[in-house]
Amino acid sequence: MFRSILPLGFGLLVCVGFVGCRQEAPVEFEPNMVHAMKYQIQEGIPMDQASKDTTWVVTKMFGTPNQPKVPDFVHEDEDLDALVSEQRLMRASGPLDEDGRGLYRKHCALCHGVTGNGRGTTAAILNPYPRDYRMGIFKFKSTPRGSKPTREDVSRSIRNGIAGTAMNKIPELSEEDVQSLVDYVIYLSWRGELERALIDDAIFELDLEAGDRIISPELANSEKEEDKELFAEQWEIATDFAAEIADSWLEAEDEVIEVPAPPADLPVPNSRKEFVEMLASSQGDALKASVESGQKLFVGKIASCSKCHGEQGLGNGQTTDYDDWTKDWTTRIGLKPEERETLVPLLARGALPPINAVPRNFAEGIFHGGADSEDLYRRITQGIDGTPMPAATFVEGEFEQGDVWHLINFIRSLQTTDHDPSSDPEVQQVL
Repeated sequence: MFRSILPLGFGLLVCVGFVGCRQEAPVEFEPNMVHAMKYQIQEGIPMDQASKDTTWVVTKMFGTPNQPKVPDFVHEDEDLDALVSEQRLMRASGPLDEDGRGLYRKHCALCHGVTGNGRGTTAAILNPYPRDYRMGIFKFKSTPRGSKPTREDVSRSIRNGIAGTAMNKIPELSEEDVQSLVDYVIYLSWRGELERALIDDAIFELDLEAGDRIISPELANSEKEEDKELFAEQWEIATDFAAEIADSWLEAEDEVIEVPAPPADLPVPNSRKEFVEMLASSQGDALKASVESGQKLFVGKIASCSKCHGEQGLGNGQTTDYDDWTKDWTTRIGLKPEERETLVPLLARGALPPINAVPRNFAEGIFHGGADSEDLYRRITQGIDGTPMPAATFVEGEFEQGDVWHLINFIRSLQTTDHDPSSDPEVQQVL
């Protein structure tokens, strides 16, 4: 049995497989039965037909695991056409034994699943669970909460791995391999988010009990003009949703949060090693004063970091919350994650048992989203998508943006060791 790796945060992307495990995964995209079933439970509406219709749409637009494609309308727009390369999709997809293909199944599917649903073979024994791309939410990025990551954000996670998780750096990946996997992750997320959007729209806009359909493929070849028009309307709704999702990925490049430089007289070390060196230097007094200011903010009512992370930053404050991937099919439809008997219909359709999103223990010095000061600045000011960690709320004269550097220095002071994730015995167990 493998031990859990650090609490809060799913690995974003390539969850490297266990040594020797390279068996081929199933080659079909699974329908999102959990998303459909949650509405069946909440609304009391049979969702079988809606699920079948949605599967037809996403298969028509995005192809299969062995023959991926992008929606045809994408080629009509230069910007959209540049979002992902079908050549790279082919390189990333496909079977392991086909020359020049199979990157995703070799390096990612074992944890993230062929469908990108976070339900690969090893997913259930990992804590945190691997990323489910289908909600279109990514945690570690340079863009605001609610925005997609940039290509470089996704590339970075693949290229470097994610500290403290089972997602390790894969040395044999070339840069072209990395970019092919980036395209494939965008592709899986795009496909999965469209699937969810169509089901959501059906619940709120259609009368499924009266026989309304998300799409009626049989009408496309009908001899009746009104049937063809209805199919065209249904298809247009689907393509509009797909285009909106694609646009959100394109917009990310213009939404990067620019991190301001700290004041010239404020030392801000970029690592634990730099922190120790600065303390012993002529900047030591200024750094100590900053740490003291940061500590007051950390336990104060406005920043209120200690509410979750604990007064000493040991991650022992609020530890019973859940991330959005769990809340999506539990609390948001009135089910309590702790009452497992009520979750059986959803667990039977692919949901993973709820586990708590435990706040970071800063003493360990491990930061899933990056340990540089700029990374920490973005985490504090923007929060972390999909998690209970909110964006900072600034109050003039009490907690302002410039004070974030004091918080970062205080957090850095809590680290008790220089941590090298590659030498962590817990991490080694799952690599």
